[in-house]
Formats: sequence, C-alpha cells, structure tokens
Amino acid sequence: MITGATSGIGEALARILVQDQYKLILTGRRLERLQALQQELQGQGAEVHILHFDVRDYEATRVALESLPQEWRAIDVLVNNAGLAVGLNPIQSGVLEDWERMLDTNVKGLLYVTRIVSPWMAERKTGHIVNICSIAGKEVYPNGNVYCASKHAVDALTKGMRQDLLPYGIRVSQICPGAVETEFSEVRFKGDKERAAGVYKGFEPLTGRDVAEAIRFMILAPAHVCINDMVIMPTAQANSGLFYKNL
Repeated sequence: MITGATSGIGEALARILVQDQYKLILTGRRLERLQALQQELQGQGAEVHILHFDVRDYEATRVALESLPQEWRAIDVLVNNAGLAVGLNPIQSGVLEDWERMLDTNVKGLLYVTRIVSPWMAERKTGHIVNICSIAGKEVYPNGNVYCASKHAVDALTKGMRQDLLPYGIRVSQICPGAVETEFSEVRFKGDKERAAGVYKGFEPLTGRDVAEAIRFMILAPAHVCINDMVIMPTAQANSGLFYKNL
C-alpha cells in the first residue's frame, strides 16, 4: 500500500513494484491520476486497488481503509509516502494555513494511516512500514522551520514505531532523501513553476525513481534484515544546504 501515489516517489515506486508481482493498493487525493495509473498498471498485468481520500481527514481515511475487501487487508508493506512542503517563510512571517497543511499531512496523516493498518499487521505478526522522511528530518535549514519540524517528527515516530512493533515481527524503516526533482518544489512555491525549476539548476538532483529503487531494496531485504534508516542524496549535495552547482 502506497499513500500519495499520484506523483513523484509514490508513483515511481508503484511502477517499480509491479515488476516484483506485488498487488498494489494506491491512495491519493487526485482521482483522475489514480485511475490513470491503475489502468496503466493493470495493462501490465498487475492487480491494483485504488482508494481516493485525503490522509488529513481521519474519518475519510478510516472509511476508505475499512472499505477494503478482507483479502486486501493482509498488507505486507505500507509506504507512508503522502507528504509535502508549503511555503518558505521565516517563522515570524509564517502562514498558519501552510503550517497546518504540512503538519496535518506529514505527521497526522502518517499517524492516521498507520493507526488503522498496523493492527492488521500486528494480528498477523508480519509486515513492513516504510516512512518517507527527508534530510529535513535530520537537519534544519533557514526558513524550513515547520517543514523541518514535521520531518523531525517523522524521524522520531519511525524510531517509536520500531520499538512498539518489535514484538510483532514488524519491520519499520525510513528513507531520508535530499533534493528530488518531483512536484515537491512546485507545491512548495504554490504553483510557481519557474521558481521551482530554479531549485534544480546547475546540478543533477535525484529522481523519484532513484528513491523508489532504494525503497525497493529495503522492502526486498531478507525478513531478518531491517534497514532502519537510510539517507540518500544527489552526489552534488553534501547536506541540506550545501550544493556544488555548475551554473
């Protein structure tokens, strides 16, 4: 099951896991994109079930997940991918709506989905939860304040989940990417494509597929192996703010 599967890392991961014969539950807010991806993957012989809801809405999340037929509830892998950054304001001029959107999606949405799916895994005493964190969950950069805080929360929650679910044989991992060229910056800059494109000028960023391949490596590790935490960066990026750019 992949949340936020309509673009970026989630969409790339869905396309990759089809090659491993996974049955896929794909969720997202954009129904037309979900349906198009479902049709594409089914055309490749995959079994794909889609759920249209917003992870920020607990009741909608609960209703959608509980609508799954019983045979689809035996979820082997949950990838908590839904997340975003909105705005790049210093704390004193932060936009409350942006803060709430990031915290509701990146933290509460991850918790809502995990709260519903993890008991199914615990009952079966098997499963793997992969949380998409960020280099922003390891470091803080100027004007990143609330986004960084939300990803630091994901880092802490991943560690907590790993401890709580240990007796049930459930693996819990997170991956922390640096700069990935997806819709991330376009969303952050609220549709300003020119400003978003400028973020990736002068160096080669990661792609959604790069990160998806790393997640696949985590998932396909032997059952006795849990990759707790992985940081993945473009070669041209040393930390959250240091890049080598050839402009």
